[in-house]
Amino acid sequence: MSGVTIVQVQAEHHESGFAIAHAEPRLSWRFGSTDVKGWKQKGYEIVVARREGEEETFEVESNGSVLVPWPSRPLKSRQVVSVKVRAIGVDGSKTNWGEIELEVAFLDRSEWKANLISGPSQPRDEPKQPFRLVKTFSLSSIPSRGARLYATAHGTYEVEINGQKVGDQVLAPGWTSYHHHLRYQTYDITSLLRKGENTISAYLGEGWFATRLGRPGTRNVWGDRLAFLGQLELDGKVQLITDDSWQCVDGPVRNSELYNGETYDTTFDDKAAKIRKVEILPFPEAELDSTDAPPVRRVKEVRPIEVITTPSGKTVLDFGQNLVGWVRIEKDFEGQGGDELVLRHAEVLEHGELGTRPLRTAKAEDRLTLGGKTKGWEPKFTFHGFRYVEVNGVKPTLDDFTAIVIFSDMRRTGTFECSHAMINRLHENVVWGMMSNFVSVPTDCPQRDERLGWTGDIQVFAPTANYLFDTAGFLGGWLKDVAAEQIVWKGVPPTVVPWIPPNKFNTPWPKPHAVWADVVAITPWDLYTAFGDETILEKQWSSMRLWLDKGLPRGPDGLWEPTAPLYGDWLDPNAPPQYPAHGRTDTHLVANAYLVYVTDLVAKIGRLLGKDEEAKKYEADAKRYKQLFLEEYVSPSGRVVADTQTALALALKFNLLKPEQVPKAKERLEFFVRWAVFKVATGFAGTPILLPVLAENGLEHIAYRMLQERDNPSWLYSVGMGATTIWERWDSALPDGTINPGQMTSFNHYALGAVAQFMHNNIGGLSPSSPGWKSALIKPQPGGTLTSARTTFDSPYGLFVSDWQIQGDKLLLTIEVPPNATARVVLNGGEVDEEVGSGKRSYEVGWKSDPRWPPTGQKGPQSVAIPDEFVA
Repeated sequence: MSGVTIVQVQAEHHESGFAIAHAEPRLSWRFGSTDVKGWKQKGYEIVVARREGEEETFEVESNGSVLVPWPSRPLKSRQVVSVKVRAIGVDGSKTNWGEIELEVAFLDRSEWKANLISGPSQPRDEPKQPFRLVKTFSLSSIPSRGARLYATAHGTYEVEINGQKVGDQVLAPGWTSYHHHLRYQTYDITSLLRKGENTISAYLGEGWFATRLGRPGTRNVWGDRLAFLGQLELDGKVQLITDDSWQCVDGPVRNSELYNGETYDTTFDDKAAKIRKVEILPFPEAELDSTDAPPVRRVKEVRPIEVITTPSGKTVLDFGQNLVGWVRIEKDFEGQGGDELVLRHAEVLEHGELGTRPLRTAKAEDRLTLGGKTKGWEPKFTFHGFRYVEVNGVKPTLDDFTAIVIFSDMRRTGTFECSHAMINRLHENVVWGMMSNFVSVPTDCPQRDERLGWTGDIQVFAPTANYLFDTAGFLGGWLKDVAAEQIVWKGVPPTVVPWIPPNKFNTPWPKPHAVWADVVAITPWDLYTAFGDETILEKQWSSMRLWLDKGLPRGPDGLWEPTAPLYGDWLDPNAPPQYPAHGRTDTHLVANAYLVYVTDLVAKIGRLLGKDEEAKKYEADAKRYKQLFLEEYVSPSGRVVADTQTALALALKFNLLKPEQVPKAKERLEFFVRWAVFKVATGFAGTPILLPVLAENGLEHIAYRMLQERDNPSWLYSVGMGATTIWERWDSALPDGTINPGQMTSFNHYALGAVAQFMHNNIGGLSPSSPGWKSALIKPQPGGTLTSARTTFDSPYGLFVSDWQIQGDKLLLTIEVPPNATARVVLNGGEVDEEVGSGKRSYEVGWKSDPRWPPTGQKGPQSVAIPDEFVA
């Protein structure tokens, strides 16, 4: 044995290998933490054992350990195989055997024998009352090879068998563009069945399928009939399907909407339930998809830290953390007929009372009729974004409620911590903000009457997301919907996916927006960079081309159509609260900067995929657009027309300048940051790249000074105000605690949390230097008042670590590189610059603090001293 171990074998990007939808799943294996120096793989052995008794062994000479080809015959629906993998080093050493059991879901929709069934129709323009679909059946014996339930719904569903909940998922089947893709789930139900009589019940709520979405809101976006599709199989043979022999039964959940919350009757008597016939509906037209994306699950429990009595006498529980999910009741509250327990949710308090104005038309309240059992209650078909819960109807204690956190259950991969407590809290806020908004789709916010899959938010945040969690299956699945929706709208990627009909947020035809629509190229590239899977580029290639060739509205010169209304540098802090697109940077400058960059990126992707003719065209286009950009927006010396932090950062980041123009652009960017006294003056387009651009251009001291600024607008302002997630606006709360007067104010957005990429890559000093982290760059850039930082990333190969600290006149660095990967280590501007293989290593170099620290603001002609006193 080499001392190198395989800790996980993975099929495709699936979390477990159970219910994969791949006939020839590619295999990957991650190596465990080890101090074996320079270990590289020469080859591997794979043993595939089929349940039928056949066993095959494959020996492959290759250094590949990520997404290697399936070696055996294609798998079939329902097939179960055991796979073992062992890696062999160039030194001849062998690892342990890593193992995974694969079970294949349905590979063809013809496998479905079940019918889509529903209860009686309900009024279109009203919330749909949840109901249960029930069937009793008998078994003469319990299957030896296992029982499976394949299920999905129009709406959200929860299944019970013999009174026991099936699976650990919530809000199944999740949110997709239901006309195009409908996910189904596979459950192992063997342990829930019994010999003799069994009862299966599927509880249905309207979920995203039929609920009100947007503001003022549209109901029934994908249909007005809640329905269930279920197929129960024993030993691979169909035993029970949904058909007209099932019954429709009402239940204790009287109402459940995503925005308004759930109503529950604890006195409901099952014996008096109304029983009605079911109706068979047309089979779903959408592709039935057993996705690689992990399901939404309960992932944490948070107990309240304080019971608050508000100035008006209300009782409010403070859970100490803004989160997404719901509360579970931990005791039986007494009540008489007609008594109600009402739970109202909000993210903040304002003037000591529950701050509900930012929720707009979302009630965000759960109501329980008392008189029956309440202990263990939690809602089934809704969720809330909250830190505070106002409790009406009972007097609670800290022991009476628990907050349940939900999240699309991705594997955590990245960590960061440093010597600065407020920056650590900022990073935690980024993580919580991501978890709050990665519930089935990447949404903008989780609490108000919106919660939509805004494309711009994830486009700017994806590199941070890909570092913090394994997003490959989650974002890969969502991009399928982006591409499908884009085809419907003649090449224009909607600003929100899944797309919802006209309301406050959009128009009958989705409008094209730079930065937002550019997700079709930038996010697949970010996924490729993070996970090394070229197929994501192949799958999205048509989507990229469709945007550039058909969807993007152009003027006669090929740049953006001059009158197109655009979001631009959305939420520039200098924009008026009610006009968030009216920032200082010209919207078309932003759009055309992105156009040059994305065209060039698509050309690069085309070359990678071997699509040379298309790539050649885009290369020529990008070159021409860059020249047009220079003529339109840049002076010969390098001054950019908009002369803002965002314009200059875009020009530098996207390589839009001639070499001789770069020094002036750097000089102007530094000037404007100093002129703003290190306050942020960027929105969606500028913020994610601002600090990295400063650091890449020798202005690390300016970047650190901005990051450590505490006055509004700055990243640490919200931290100083007690934030536990990332805010939508720099000043979602004003210094006196009053909520920002703008109607669009959220305390749980993730987009501005893209600053964590600077923490990971620049402060921690860890970033990929080849796709999928086959090689990494370890180049910490200490600065500001920080004296230490540590970041880790559990890559497709295993764990990378960069851990540095300053001790007097020494900089100490400890690193770790996983087996079969390499890293380039750079310290002190090149004093150390070496390529290393796997293992743990330590470095010590001389250290001198930056003589430019702390930088000062640029004074104007005012007679009063500017307030740029630096506080560490």
